Amino acid sequence: MPLGNLTSQFFANIYLNELDYFVKHKLKAKYYIRYVDDFIILHNSKSQLKEWKNEINNFLKNGLKLELHPDKSKIISLSSGVDFVGFINFYYFKLLRKRNIKNIERKIKMFNEGLISKDKLLESFQGWKAYAKWADSYKFNKQF
Repeated sequence: MPLGNLTSQFFANIYLNELDYFVKHKLKAKYYIRYVDDFIILHNSKSQLKEWKNEINNFLKNGLKLELHPDKSKIISLSSGVDFVGFINFYYFKLLRKRNIKNIERKIKMFNEGLISKDKLLESFQGWKAYAKWADSYKFNKQF
């Protein structure tokens, strides 16, 4: 199934329901959030997070025949921002990803150079504005 396909998202949610149960009921993680195949766990103890990461990795390998992505599975401080579901999330606010800002700026530049049509730009821009409104980006949105 192609990534991003609604069917693959649906099956990911069904298949990873066991992970949800494991994290919430076995590990008793209070702050666990999952969206399709991405998840985060918040805790104030780095050692607790390391322990849970090992337990989750073992559960996924043995129970679901899956593995955590070695480059994307990391323990970081929320104060430095967590890249999750399209935003850089902090404790009290969330920002747009820089690459998403650059993408819309690139499309505007392409339109100005005559490489894409106004309709194509507006189509992209409407989707981008719908995404951007969820971030704390008032000043940035104001310029568009």
